[in-house]
Amino acid sequence: MSGRVQKQSMSDLKLRRLTEHNQRLREDLSRPRIRVSEASRSLINYCKSTPDHLIPSVWGPVSKADDPFGPPPTGCQCVVM
Repeated sequence: MSGRVQKQSMSDLKLRRLTEHNQRLREDLSRPRIRVSEASRSLINYCKSTPDHLIPSVWGPVSKADDPFGPPPTGCQCVVM
């Protein structure tokens, strides 16, 4: 008799897993989509309009005040413990 209960619980477990998987697939299907051409155009526009301070050959030299990667203007602010 315990074999029958165990088979039923395994069947219930498989059914629950399939139901959860089906629900995740439905959520993925309902997610809004955009075309690759639109996404690539958006990425190109972002790269053209957002300056990258690590590529001075494209954007020109960066002033010391605007350089987020440069040393702080008031010297080193390191704390040694």
